[in-house]
Amino acid sequence: MAEHHDRPSGIPAGASAAAVTLARPSAGGAPESGGADAPGVDALSDVLRAVRLTGALFFRVDAGPPWVIAMPEAARFAPLLRPRAQHVISYHVVTRGSCWAGLPGREPIRLAEGDVCLVPQGDAYAMALAPDLRGGPDCEQVLAFMQAMAAGQLPFTVVEGGTGGERLGLVCGFLGCDAHPFNPLLAALPRLLRVPGRLGPGDPLGRLVEFAVAESEDRRAGAECVRLRLSELMFVEVVRRHLAGLPAEERGWLAGLRDRFVGRALALLHERPGAAWTLEGLARAVGLSRSALAERFAHLVGEPPGQYLTRWRMQVAARLLADGEAKVAAVGAQVGYDSEAAFSRAFKKAAGVSPAAWRSQYARGRAPGSDRPAARPARSPR
Repeated sequence: MAEHHDRPSGIPAGASAAAVTLARPSAGGAPESGGADAPGVDALSDVLRAVRLTGALFFRVDAGPPWVIAMPEAARFAPLLRPRAQHVISYHVVTRGSCWAGLPGREPIRLAEGDVCLVPQGDAYAMALAPDLRGGPDCEQVLAFMQAMAAGQLPFTVVEGGTGGERLGLVCGFLGCDAHPFNPLLAALPRLLRVPGRLGPGDPLGRLVEFAVAESEDRRAGAECVRLRLSELMFVEVVRRHLAGLPAEERGWLAGLRDRFVGRALALLHERPGAAWTLEGLARAVGLSRSALAERFAHLVGEPPGQYLTRWRMQVAARLLADGEAKVAAVGAQVGYDSEAAFSRAFKKAAGVSPAAWRSQYARGRAPGSDRPAARPARSPR
């Protein structure tokens, strides 16, 4: 029974009378009915939960010329913000004036008031008031600044540059998240993304920015926690705006979410990742033929439904292993594996380590690679 999970999960697109198995039957039961009820899971929210998106640092910048900042790769400063974070996403909301941003070796882009610059892949990048992004503090100075900000040694609003010329206002957010074994959202986002904004009356992102600024000024109890949660909400709003503005011909996981049939298929797989899915059952549930769903899913998402399901199961398992003390066999059963050995092999293939080693490295309350309780994360700036 275990061998089925060890096979590649690619799915032929051709129509046939036989059901193509996406997943080994398990206690979850096969959702074979073709009912029209909408799935109860929002796949974007499910991914954000599974990759453990958490605010790591959040502050404001008030800058004048000749302001320039060159940020190193996220891997350099991630341990300073959240010691156990696998990855850090950076974003910056322009609340006043304009500036430029770019990756090394690429043409910079101009950011106007209301725009958001998102750097999801952890690349080094630079921001400046002028299109020439050279100069500014060196890497060690930037790392020292990030460490001091994370330790609460600097004010929430940082004033930079001279006093003349147009002032630039930024809200800067840095979010920790899991990148492994599978984060479909990160893979779907470009290395540097400009999301046009408006920040006018009634704008959701503008209201979040105003709320964050008010929290920084009032200094009420719990303000730090509120600001970090607001930074998470801002990121989600930015992703939603990017999703809404995708061109019709766009491909990728986010484009799949937007598609009527593929989006429903993704939601069903996220709603019941441990169920014994077949391509026939999934196609019936979304209202397409097997061949049409296989072709449409692979075209938009970039891989067959079965391969996506296998990788998503490993991410769900990684979260369960890190969050609790459930036995490896129980975690495997939750994501559709009847055999602990088969689950362990599949997990190690996806994550590079065994389920037990993953838990030891990423379990909540433990330092990476240690059996001792982790030190408390550094505080964000007040």
